[in-house]
Amino acid sequence: MTHITEPHVHTYLRCNIWHLRGRDTDVVIDSGLGLVSLVGSFPELFAGRRVLAVATHYHFDHVGGFHEFDDRAIHEAEAHLITDETVMAGRLHTRGASPGQLAQLAEAGYDLPVEAELLTAAPFAGFDPDAYTVTPCAANRLLHDGDVVEMGDRSLEVLHLPGHSPGSIGLWDAERRVLFSGDAVYDGPLLDFDADSDVAAYCETMRRLRDLPARRVHGGHEASFDGARLRELCDAYLHRRSPGS
Repeated sequence: MTHITEPHVHTYLRCNIWHLRGRDTDVVIDSGLGLVSLVGSFPELFAGRRVLAVATHYHFDHVGGFHEFDDRAIHEAEAHLITDETVMAGRLHTRGASPGQLAQLAEAGYDLPVEAELLTAAPFAGFDPDAYTVTPCAANRLLHDGDVVEMGDRSLEVLHLPGHSPGSIGLWDAERRVLFSGDAVYDGPLLDFDADSDVAAYCETMRRLRDLPARRVHGGHEASFDGARLRELCDAYLHRRSPGS
């Protein structure tokens, strides 16, 4: 497994990208903001390989490099969204964000700078953050709960984990007891107040994840953690959003 990250991106937008080498097929889980080409930056990982790119959900910080891959998979609930350039638009700054939006993020745990860039360095000379965009593309595989992604020597079960977004998924390696959880759960501020978030669904997701016998969890953001921490995070969310669960 190779962990790829975008180090000069604010933690709010810094997505974890996971590359898994398989006997027959490699899997890339999420693809970051797409500030530079993944395929071009890591020829040793991708050259001559059969690669399936899996998006854990459609948010722009997770699908910026999705279009680079020929084989693309996402949950069926969000497949139509990644083809819409208006939906896929994203911002690398807080200019234009309302005080209410920033206050809501601060309350969740992301204290973002006002009217500021969310990058600490430019990815290349002449980069214009105001011109940033995500290339829309279509998936050629639609995922559902219980589907299996076969790599030849490794199998990943698709877990539909809605709440953060309608089609959020995780990938579960039952043999190794490893979960790739996307933004359903990570060791940082969990966001459930976007227009398409669903707190009730998120609570059900947390109940499901709390009972998963995970040994290791690799989230969509922040550092990886163990199964005990997964249960702590699930319990903390349920205590906050569904007291008595």
